[in-house]
Amino acid sequence: MSKSHTPVRVEMPDLNGEKESLSNFLLKHFKLKSKLISDGLELDGEDVSTFELQRMVTKFVNSKKLNSTHWAAVEGKVVKINRFNRKKDEKKNKHPQTASTIRHGW
Repeated sequence: MSKSHTPVRVEMPDLNGEKESLSNFLLKHFKLKSKLISDGLELDGEDVSTFELQRMVTKFVNSKKLNSTHWAAVEGKVVKINRFNRKKDEKKNKHPQTASTIRHGW
């Protein structure tokens, strides 16, 4: 009886340069082989579930110290690495002070 397994994918549009690094990380730490595709990685759905893969991808994001800018989420059969949508606000001084001129009476 032949059972078709749907592949599990990791999409990482922001981290295109890290695809090979993630592939090596999954192979080294979890013995999971993956195939590089245009927008990320593809793994056999028989080897890992999407929720297990999300935990593994989160460990990768943490190990690369990307957890302050990126997070992993499950969307169907896809684990997606998203970027936080933070605006970098300039630190504005709410109470600007003019330079004080100190006069010494020596």
